[in-house]
Amino acid sequence: MSVSELRAEYEVLRGWLFNQALPLWAGRGTDRATGGFFEKLSPQGLPLDEPRRARVTARQIFAFATAGRLGWADVADAMVDYGLANLFRHHLLPEGIVIPTVAADGTVLRRDFDLYDHAFVLFALAAVAGGRAGDPAIAARAAMLRDEMTHGWGHPGRGFEEAQPRSLPLKANPHMHLFEAALAWEGTSTDAGWRAMADMIAEMCLECFIDPGTGAQREYFDGDWQAIELPPQDVVEPGHQFEWAWLLCRWGKLRNRPDALAAARRLTAIGEEKGVDPVQDLAVNELNSDLSLRDGLFRLWPQTERLKAHASAMAMADDPVAREAAAARAARSARGLRRYFDHPVPGSWWEHLGLDGRPHDLTEPARASSLYHIVCAIAETAVQLERVESVGLTTA
Repeated sequence: MSVSELRAEYEVLRGWLFNQALPLWAGRGTDRATGGFFEKLSPQGLPLDEPRRARVTARQIFAFATAGRLGWADVADAMVDYGLANLFRHHLLPEGIVIPTVAADGTVLRRDFDLYDHAFVLFALAAVAGGRAGDPAIAARAAMLRDEMTHGWGHPGRGFEEAQPRSLPLKANPHMHLFEAALAWEGTSTDAGWRAMADMIAEMCLECFIDPGTGAQREYFDGDWQAIELPPQDVVEPGHQFEWAWLLCRWGKLRNRPDALAAARRLTAIGEEKGVDPVQDLAVNELNSDLSLRDGLFRLWPQTERLKAHASAMAMADDPVAREAAAARAARSARGLRRYFDHPVPGSWWEHLGLDGRPHDLTEPARASSLYHIVCAIAETAVQLERVESVGLTTA
């Protein structure tokens, strides 16, 4: 039974997360002297002192908040409070936009607008508010930030600019994470602005980001949201095919949009059929615009997105055969993800595997930012397994 296999894989992942990864990153991964988070751990598990980015603080807040909801309750709340204190001290003051990068001592290194950092700060605040009865103060600060972004950096058509004055190319990826944040806030807040943001970005994806010829999601655009056709910006990333599919499934189900669900199925198929190496059974890094292989190495994060897309497809399946097939692909994705955790430091991981399926670079540090991907994949698997198992859909 493929659903049972996925349940078994989930339990292994959850055990590793609770017993190894979270203790490591709540311990060695925190800089208690400054109140921040280390961005990387060496292959020996030693923290590397680098500038601190808002996106990493936000991702760690999300990871610990979500881990608490999964049952890692002992120190989750304390770690969320620790992360929030750092976020509000250095990156998100009572007024103004997100400060993207500071030194360990809090010295500001960048003040310019960064859409990606804003997306993750909003996402982290939604994760916290969702577990704290909406937290009116956090909800108000998030709405203030959203509105300031819209007024200061809104694109004249739709979406967001990368900078003012304009900086090109425009990018789909930050919009994807804003979509993620808006959907998270929609589940927590009655503020209509979040639904409006989610709808805007979903429509942009369907109308602009997805290539009508191949059905693949594109990454880089000119100022009028036309896809750039010249390398290297014509890249197609299998990980993002899976990630957009997962989000469009959520949105399509909420809005009763068959076109979004169809696009999600196509994106998942592209990711699986064109973006997964048949020998290693791992998602590759990059494809060309014609969906031929560009970069055949295997980063960690695309494996998490593959797992999320197939777990979601399992719960959305219309018949037992499709459900079992999606569950089988999700279980394979989980097994692939676990290969990255075969690391000399328990709770750490390799960021890349090579063509031979072994660690690509034994000197490469583990990135704190990857914990977000891992926790999100495990949490999504838990949610979708519960949906399938709760209504007795585990037998074909």
